[in-house]
Amino acid sequence: MIAYALGSVSAVSAVRVELGGIHLSILGIERFSLLSSPVEVYVDQNEARFLDELLTFLRIPSISTLPERKPDVARAAQFVADALKTAGIENVEIVPTANHPLVYGDWLHAPGKPTVLCYGHYDVQPPDPLELWKSPPFEPEIRDGNIYARGSCDDKGQMYMHIKAVEAIFRVSNGKLPLNVKFLIEGEEEIGGESISKYVPLHKEKLKADVALVSDTEMFADGVPTLCIGLRGLMYLEVEARGAARDLHSGIFGGAAPNAVFGLIELLSKAKDADGRIQIPGIYDDVKAPDPAEVASWQKLPFSEKEFLESGVGASALTGEPDQSVLARLWARPTFEVHGIAGGFTGAGAKTVIPATATAKVSFRLVPEQKYEKVLAQFLEWVRAHTPKGIQIEVRMLSGGPAILVNPNHPAIQVAAKAFSDKLQKPTVFTRGGGSIPIVGDFARELGIPTVLMGFGLPDDGLHSPNEKYRVSNYYHGIRTIAYFLDEYAKIR
Repeated sequence: MIAYALGSVSAVSAVRVELGGIHLSILGIERFSLLSSPVEVYVDQNEARFLDELLTFLRIPSISTLPERKPDVARAAQFVADALKTAGIENVEIVPTANHPLVYGDWLHAPGKPTVLCYGHYDVQPPDPLELWKSPPFEPEIRDGNIYARGSCDDKGQMYMHIKAVEAIFRVSNGKLPLNVKFLIEGEEEIGGESISKYVPLHKEKLKADVALVSDTEMFADGVPTLCIGLRGLMYLEVEARGAARDLHSGIFGGAAPNAVFGLIELLSKAKDADGRIQIPGIYDDVKAPDPAEVASWQKLPFSEKEFLESGVGASALTGEPDQSVLARLWARPTFEVHGIAGGFTGAGAKTVIPATATAKVSFRLVPEQKYEKVLAQFLEWVRAHTPKGIQIEVRMLSGGPAILVNPNHPAIQVAAKAFSDKLQKPTVFTRGGGSIPIVGDFARELGIPTVLMGFGLPDDGLHSPNEKYRVSNYYHGIRTIAYFLDEYAKIR
């Protein structure tokens, strides 16, 4: 644990930090004062304005998956561009793409200092079902210290912290930053990020940096500073089953004609056994167990399986591989999930047909070392071997991205852990995330840089669900901590 004293300022050559069982040596970082800095004072004085700006941002229904919302997505991009200019960022541009625009900006007047590439997204998920929202999803409401609105945590509220942190440093430093900063904000993260994945490889020099900074994750528990050092990859597929040439009368043809819905269910039911193990040959070949030190750190986290079941899942029992811990199942093991099945008649009343077609949306979450191209080939071979009689199956890949694991001993990660610990006055813990942020893999593969995943959300913030929220105090904590991280990272030797 970091030792510090209020109001003290001294130089240290090395600090040993214990992060839930992972030990890091942080070298060449000056100790800092925990008394109010000029940035802290500026944030305090501008809290009301910062909140008002975020609420205005949240009122824009920038739903990237809905074509009718394209003007709103463009309006959100313009809002981000204007905010960057106001914060002092230069060379701000709205970059057209085949779908939704990117927003880029930079400030590069700190020669010899590191460069941080700040990433976020301004698009949001659809808010459906609307009837489950206590207040309209695009009319943000503050209740019990939380902002309730679609995108409040994912990712408008967290992305906007980066802009406000830079603004705060600018205002108290006569228009200067202690290091170089680039921003790349997208509007397609919720639909796979196709445009940014094409943009990054073509603009490597423009995006060149020492590290990326992303706030699109959560703290492990309330008040626990958390850095995510791993994300699972994603392969999202559409599986279509075809039986007869047309829907058939179940009385005339029932018992002889293939049923596409049942055939699809029959196929998918074979993908996992009763214990949740995926039955596709070879899928576990490249799965590596996490390092023992990482597992030891997980065991020290404030995690209750009972609370996770009752408060998080809300089911009668948890499922999955019984020989794996719950956290390992969530973070370090591949998954196969069915997200929805459509086909046949589902309206009111009765219609006795044998459906000719049925479609399922499915996905694989992948772990480091697994390649989605290889898993796709394995899945296609398995489909060919297990397609029911009389059924034809077509598999379409909608999106795919690799898993990522960040070295916790990278200097930027060390500085971030220290800054996070000092601001929240608790040791920083390292976790993995079960979800995917495709751009993190692109940054590693195309730019050769790691990503600091410094999130300020909470496990119960309801991302992608009705009544998504973001704690107001965490919004302000994020602004202060990010500003502090930038300042401390600039000092590293």
